Amino acid sequence: METGTARHGSPEALESRLHRGTNQSGMRDHNERLVLSLVRQHGSLAKSDIARMTGLSAQTVSVIMRELEEDKLLVRQAPMRGKIGQPSIPMALNPEGAFFIGLKIGRRSAELVLIDFLGNVRAMLQNSYRYPAPRETVEFVTDGIKTMRAELTPAQDKRIAGLGIAMPFELWNWADTAGAPRDIMDEWRHRDIRANIQAQCDFPVYLQNDATSACGAELVFGRAGGARDFVYFYIGAFAGGGIVLNGRLYSGPNGNAGALGSMPVPGPDGKPAQLIDVASIAMLEKALSAKGIDGSYLWTSPQEWGEIGAELDDWIASAARALAYAIVAACSVIDFEAAVIDGWMPLTVRRRLVDAVTEAIARIDAEGLKLPIVREGTVGIHARALGGASLPLSERFLIGPNTSGGA
Repeated sequence: METGTARHGSPEALESRLHRGTNQSGMRDHNERLVLSLVRQHGSLAKSDIARMTGLSAQTVSVIMRELEEDKLLVRQAPMRGKIGQPSIPMALNPEGAFFIGLKIGRRSAELVLIDFLGNVRAMLQNSYRYPAPRETVEFVTDGIKTMRAELTPAQDKRIAGLGIAMPFELWNWADTAGAPRDIMDEWRHRDIRANIQAQCDFPVYLQNDATSACGAELVFGRAGGARDFVYFYIGAFAGGGIVLNGRLYSGPNGNAGALGSMPVPGPDGKPAQLIDVASIAMLEKALSAKGIDGSYLWTSPQEWGEIGAELDDWIASAARALAYAIVAACSVIDFEAAVIDGWMPLTVRRRLVDAVTEAIARIDAEGLKLPIVREGTVGIHARALGGASLPLSERFLIGPNTSGGA
């Protein structure tokens, strides 16, 4: 229950309850988060359904849902008739209930996205570059946030509940691979980008590894097909991934669980290599450059790459073989139901890659293992930015927070 002098149901009280979560003692009540998680998962639910699923009393559920409705986080749907007794009234998430900003800082581009409580994209900005520079990145975020907030009504602006940053950890270590000046990349070593952005925001800012964030987007916004344990690969400029266990994102004590880009796999010459050095899109760009072809369109036009030819065929074959070994190795440690592959690539290329991985796995000796279903991700090219936006959403409104970095 709320404390203080704000009257329950008043605008001040509603805003106070919406913005709970700026510190550990202010997190939303566990049962409220449980109800919101179930409604998100099922689309809409009646009070009787939630009471049956949670074991909470009908009175407790009624109080929780009334408060969530007063907070404008839930809205009533049309009554369901046809059963004995009073018609049940399903409740659904209110798209206007809260807004979240996601920032992806990648090796070749940055994205800023604003989503509503359902995960619908309300605004998106993108900035492509040869390599990420800290000062320019902060300027992009500062200007982008101002632009996005200017398009919101005052009521909507008050309901921005947080910003999540999805970026590679220890970005400075990839200077040579990214072809970036070492002095520029070294600036990242000494800059606290979360604190820099937090200083400009009146809502909490969170930080997570970019590939792990993409995995979180698949978990929160995607269609996981009922799988509660899956290994996830996001193929961007560099390959990375994440792990979902028992329906929750698992990032480990240091945030490095699911650091699949570092997994040893057979390289093109048969010698051990890291997955990041085989399955990354940067390897495809490198192959194009060797043929005198400018591959910059790989980063600026992820929806359509056009006709690439043999270089793409070779990359898919090499990446699929490496991913197949990575999946089998991961499943020897954890019994995953599914392996999900998504990335910064056209849907046709993603489909070809997944098909090739499925074929490659069939050629690996996996005796003693039950191999997972290999399927495409359902979020797509913006998974990392949406994953960033999912950090404050999950941390403040759902069961099973996604973050390892905090506000």
